[in-house]
Amino acid sequence: APPLRQQIPTMGCGKSKYEKPKELKSMCHPKYFEGLPRMEGKVVAITGCTSGTGFVCARDCARLGATVLMLNRNSERATAALEAVKVAAPGAKVIHIPCDLMSFAAVPEAAAKIREAVGATGLDVLCNNAGVMASKDEATKDGYDVQMQTNHLSHFMLTRELWPQLTKAAELRGEARVVNHSSVARKGKKLEQKYMGKNGGNLGGDKVGTMPGSGARWERYHQTKLANLVFTLALRDRVVTAGSKVKVMVAHPGVAATELQVHSVSDGGMSGGVANLIVSQTAEDGALGILMSCCDPAVQSGGLYGPGGQGLKGMAKLLPAAPEEKLADEASRTLLWEASEEATGGKFAI
Repeated sequence: APPLRQQIPTMGCGKSKYEKPKELKSMCHPKYFEGLPRMEGKVVAITGCTSGTGFVCARDCARLGATVLMLNRNSERATAALEAVKVAAPGAKVIHIPCDLMSFAAVPEAAAKIREAVGATGLDVLCNNAGVMASKDEATKDGYDVQMQTNHLSHFMLTRELWPQLTKAAELRGEARVVNHSSVARKGKKLEQKYMGKNGGNLGGDKVGTMPGSGARWERYHQTKLANLVFTLALRDRVVTAGSKVKVMVAHPGVAATELQVHSVSDGGMSGGVANLIVSQTAEDGALGILMSCCDPAVQSGGLYGPGGQGLKGMAKLLPAAPEEKLADEASRTLLWEASEEATGGKFAI
């Protein structure tokens, strides 16, 4: 399928408002959730779960009996989300872990709190869900692009920090999982070094193109979502070589009704008309890819799970591997691994 910007007509893309997620009915989630196995005895950590697909995944893993660690920045929204999950899953163990993915200093602190929380039982699932979309061309305090640090680099660092806990869970219970969250926006140009480096604020500016999903903001977003895919396959390769029992999956949500579009419209990344036009399914249905990757016994390591076809909506499924392997070629995997290690200040050895 062509990149998202080529799938969307320009008609109807005016400046109408988009101040809250579009209200739709979940079509696939209710039935799928009913068939998932129980998860008592397992520990699941999820980033970016105050709302949207991350919240759905946290809520559902708790409803299935898992201990859930919700990694969010300290905020009223984080507190409200924690309480909402507890209400949805009475008796479940749900813990808030402070985590600011825009700060490399904060990631090891979050990992330390997770190690303290899981103890000797290990970590069964790390779901790297958090993300920002089409943000302004700004640097984090570490000097990297806001989108790349939030969406990929800090998740790379968090995965490295928690690898011993994932390995421990795999030894004790037969497997563990790393789940990354990509997007239909992964399709397009190859991964480029400049987006991985300390170039925040100097990556094309804030303009958006005349076609939806085009312009510098969206190219930066594309690079981060491609990085999620490349990281998955690069990690999968190393896991296979090492003979590890940790599975690595990646998902995409289609175009789900979450706060991503609300924030993007308010920040100038897209018009309200475009948001109303492209949003195609609920956060529950959009969460099926990560939910499947976190919970379903049948998932394959290295697999991409999400809606097929144009990829905008529908039941998540295992998508054909060949296009993704080509998109995330060997050169891209090497580039990403080396640049990510350099950015995050440490080797990631499996």
